[in-house]
Amino acid sequence: VQLQASGGGLVQAGGSLRLSCVASGSIRSSYVMGWYRQAPGKQRELVADISNGGDTNYADSVKGRFTISRDNAKNTVYLQMNSLKPEDTAVYYCNGRTPWGIMGYSWGQGTLVTVSS
Repeated sequence: VQLQASGGGLVQAGGSLRLSCVASGSIRSSYVMGWYRQAPGKQRELVADISNGGDTNYADSVKGRFTISRDNAKNTVYLQMNSLKPEDTAVYYCNGRTPWGIMGYSWGQGTLVTVSS
């Protein structure tokens, strides 16, 4: 299964973007699907994740601004990003974490989000 992230772009601070991650096949129901980001010179970090049952988890820096959702019928995971800040600038990736805590899919190219001040 390959993951394709899209929806990034250039937006002004305070704006919104909706990212989509489409899987080429069925997403394993046991995987916790997540959005990750990597800013220049920084390590990749978890932004938000969601279980098959709908339980969500967010990084403190995005709580109240970002919303993750999952549509298993469409093999798609979304990230709605509101009130964007310049510090949200990064390449955003999606992946699925297995019950053993490792990533279940290859990292794709990601989608670049640039927030101007």
